[in-house]
Amino acid sequence: MRTLVVAIAVVCLLAGSPVTPYAGAQPAAIKLGAVIPLTGRYGGGGAQVQVGYQFAVDDLNARGGVPVGGRRLPLALTVLDDQSDPTKTVSQFEVLAAQGATVFLGGFGSDLHAAAAAVAEKSKIPYCGAAFALHAVHEQGFKYLFSPFEKSPELGNETYRFLNASIPAGQRPTRVAIFQERTDWGRELGNIWTARSREYGYQVVLRAEYTPLSRDLSDIILRAKSAGADAVFALPTPPDGITLIRQMKELDFSPKLIIIIRAADAVSWSQALGKDGDGVLLMPGWHHSVRFPGVAELNAKHQRRFGRPADVLVGPAYACVQIVANAIQRAGTLDHAAIRDAIAATNTTTVVGPVRFRPDGTGIVPTVIVQWQSGQQQMVWPRDLGGVPLVYPLPAWRAR
Repeated sequence: MRTLVVAIAVVCLLAGSPVTPYAGAQPAAIKLGAVIPLTGRYGGGGAQVQVGYQFAVDDLNARGGVPVGGRRLPLALTVLDDQSDPTKTVSQFEVLAAQGATVFLGGFGSDLHAAAAAVAEKSKIPYCGAAFALHAVHEQGFKYLFSPFEKSPELGNETYRFLNASIPAGQRPTRVAIFQERTDWGRELGNIWTARSREYGYQVVLRAEYTPLSRDLSDIILRAKSAGADAVFALPTPPDGITLIRQMKELDFSPKLIIIIRAADAVSWSQALGKDGDGVLLMPGWHHSVRFPGVAELNAKHQRRFGRPADVLVGPAYACVQIVANAIQRAGTLDHAAIRDAIAATNTTTVVGPVRFRPDGTGIVPTVIVQWQSGQQQMVWPRDLGGVPLVYPLPAWRAR
């Protein structure tokens, strides 16, 4: 994975010259170009991201569009499917750059965002992407990459802060098994979970790597069971996460607590696993019950359209469009560099709460933790923003 992403980055940065937009008259619309995995291993998460983008575009256009240089311009969203393939992410964003995109919007999955960031830098087109937590991509000096989403350092720290604040000291799980996929993000977050564990009173008794899309995870599960792990931290793709839970049940490995980042985000989690998916914690960046301006309206719109509360990735995607529109209005132009500078100076409140950016493009945003409870995703952290009590400890599989 690292070799692929680095190769993509090098090719993108060296190939061609930056795109210069709008040499002539100002266009009739602000072109937002999004590349999203609508099919493949990330399809479930990508579908939520697309909904968030489209809802935000529709809402802003219903209000007359975005003021730019004395006139209001509508937003025009183009979405291309990269099929969860980083090489196709690159080629699709290059298509959007050639079509004169004003801003790029990212998809779902850290490896896809890492590939896209290099295209944005080469093209000098501002890029806003939620639903990815890989911090390493922000360490490459990219100036056009922005992500209003928690990164691995925040996720690692908040994991332990949340557990210690939510569970009395004598009842906490203390022996952690980390199941990390063999990717840049798997190693990055695994390192942080491990490095911070002792500071908060936890012991990592197993760190096990596996290849993505593995069909048999029994070896690492049995090793965790043998080590006496009473908590599991993992960040699998949706197919791997479902496999992991099913095989944990088959092998009767019942930890007190399970955190599965990314795989448990999609509604397909509960559809595939039923009661076995309950109790699992996820850190998706948002929840429809969080108390921020515009959330109730967004949730109501989603409920009318889909018959269920807004999915967890709809909010971060919606916020990306809010941030971009706010920056374009402040820039007063569709010039890429001016918009980039305006995004960097963001200090606004969105449906994910207040948002600012660090110099490396990482967002300063609230961390939200969600738990599957009775087939529904319920926010359990932060408690002061509407979180409900944590279900803990998890019952044994045979008791569900």
